[in-house]
Amino acid sequence: RVTGYCSLADIVVATPGRLTDHINQTPGFSLAQLRFLIVDEADRMIDDMHQNCLNQIVRAAFQGENHSGSNKLFQRTKPGPLTAASSCSPQIPLQKLLFSATLTQDPEKLQQLDLFQPRLFTSVYSEKNRDGTETEQNTSNKYTLPEELSQCYVPCDLNSKPLLLLYFMLKMKFTRVLCFTNSREASHRLFLLVQAFGGVTVAEFSSRLTPNERKRTMKEFEQGKIQLLISTDATARGIDVKGVNYVINYDAPQFIRTYIHRVGRTARAGEAGVAFSFVLRIQERRFLRMLRDAGIQDIQKHPVKGNSLKPLVQQYEGALCKLEKTVK
Repeated sequence: RVTGYCSLADIVVATPGRLTDHINQTPGFSLAQLRFLIVDEADRMIDDMHQNCLNQIVRAAFQGENHSGSNKLFQRTKPGPLTAASSCSPQIPLQKLLFSATLTQDPEKLQQLDLFQPRLFTSVYSEKNRDGTETEQNTSNKYTLPEELSQCYVPCDLNSKPLLLLYFMLKMKFTRVLCFTNSREASHRLFLLVQAFGGVTVAEFSSRLTPNERKRTMKEFEQGKIQLLISTDATARGIDVKGVNYVINYDAPQFIRTYIHRVGRTARAGEAGVAFSFVLRIQERRFLRMLRDAGIQDIQKHPVKGNSLKPLVQQYEGALCKLEKTVK
């Protein structure tokens, strides 16, 4: 227009990097009229603050404040103490809304976000007592997990972990299982091993796959064509995987945030779900302390006897030989 550029978009959905590209390189792109800045997975944004994306976005929202012109009266200034001068200048406020299942409450990290009069909202559900009255869940807990989520851990040794996974899939008849490993290599090897064993429709999901392959794999899993999806933490955040009945932490997570995001892939939107964690005996004490420190008390021990795994051993050893040839 004669007066400059006019935005036709009410809502812009973007990754931080792409948004800063537009700010720096697209003629006429302006955030001067931005009303709400919504940051999903805000804890990851804080961890990546060295990229300075959020600061650039906020700076772009206030970049008109030093420019002269007829609209100077309506250009926003950064919030600060209320004075007679500031109350005389009407301006469009900028509100930041941060969302995360594991948002930090560390003041030093939150200070980087330059929040003005921040408020914390957390999801707390009610529990019924025996007398029928309702009490709120302990609000001192750092994290809130889905109400319908059941959590178990299986003490084991390193050699029995693949057998345990096969036992749950073939003997316990688990379906629609999302299984997490700690690395791309571990995910690929486990996928090849289960495939060599047979009897389970299995797929892998990691950065090894192209975007189209990922999309196809996810669609087949949601349709029930794949019963076991072995994944890195690529599916632990930001993806709503529909119909996950079980989450299995094949490799126990080292950090509580990783655990929260992984188990949160099931029991979504009021549905029931179960999370199993395979924990090496030397990891058990540390793993339980990590959960206890986060206020998670209701995890059940679920030991599996060695006799239950014996019928699988012979076929498993054959699958190991196949895997060795495949890897070579």
